Amino acid sequence: MARRYDTNDATDRVTGLREAASAVRRGELVVLPTDTVYGIGADAFTPDAVGDLLEAKGRGRTMPSPVLIGSPNTLHGLVTDFSEMAWELVDAFWPGALTLVAKHQPSLQWDLGETRGTVAVRMPLHPVAIELLTEVGPMAVSSANLTGHPAPEDCDAAQQMLGDSVSVYLDGGPTPGIVPSSIVDVTREVPVLLRAGALSAEELRKVVPDLEVAN
Repeated sequence: MARRYDTNDATDRVTGLREAASAVRRGELVVLPTDTVYGIGADAFTPDAVGDLLEAKGRGRTMPSPVLIGSPNTLHGLVTDFSEMAWELVDAFWPGALTLVAKHQPSLQWDLGETRGTVAVRMPLHPVAIELLTEVGPMAVSSANLTGHPAPEDCDAAQQMLGDSVSVYLDGGPTPGIVPSSIVDVTREVPVLLRAGALSAEELRKVVPDLEVAN
């Protein structure tokens, strides 16, 4: 039976974050608010849990899960060949609605799906998400919806779709925005905007003037 906690209530928030952290460590799924939409998350280093996440969404391995982190410093252990331009994007837009696709460290023991050696990573601008990520480390997190359905802007919508496949729901009220993060590929010499979301190409070019836009 799924448990739900109101993170706008001080007591419920403490209990909910503790229970969510415990659930993640047990390899279970949690739903958490972010600065874009609600996400469904699992320990990034527990392959069975990531598999359960994809199954709960009805999503195949060809659409691997992004990873959320609680601090830019975490990148040092996750990615390789991270360029100066990539760090400039991190400095300018994290925490926030910017996802970076980078080459992951080949030694990492994880299975996010068919990533071809890359990882899509982001630090969200939401205190509940950051607190949980700081406690448990990197999490595989995807929008908390069934594939093909709208991404949820509140906890009710997420719970209606995902039900008891999730152990803990952290209800932070409506999310601040419904526009998805922008995605920039930093695996190449020149960064490439794969998806324009909350950040436009013009905004990103203020930091990385050479940014290209994918066709």
